[in-house]
Amino acid sequence: MARILIVDDSPTEMYKLAAMLEKHGHRVLKAENGADGVALARQEKPDAVLMDIVMPGLNGFQATRQLTKDEETSHIPVIIITTKDQETDKVWGKRQGARDYLTKPLAEETLLKTLNAVLAG
Repeated sequence: MARILIVDDSPTEMYKLAAMLEKHGHRVLKAENGADGVALARQEKPDAVLMDIVMPGLNGFQATRQLTKDEETSHIPVIIITTKDQETDKVWGKRQGARDYLTKPLAEETLLKTLNAVLAG
């Protein structure tokens, strides 16, 4: 199955997302902030990144932009998963290069459907 990098500063959200993915055979990599997420993505080249927005330091919008604009990581699809549910946030997330934008709380079925779609291209 796929290797998925979760970038989220909430241990609870990290646990929930990892449990959903691992249950379906995916291998999970974890980063607790945007800067670590960008560094880990460059190092490990995961199949996809699940990115939170509200994090200390480098936020999810900034980290997504860095990953999608970098030649080394631009092929890795980023899915934003956040509590920010305003239409302007969704538009901005897509402008940063995110393939999709999901809001928390997230149903397992929605996560897997979206992830499978971006992995399929």
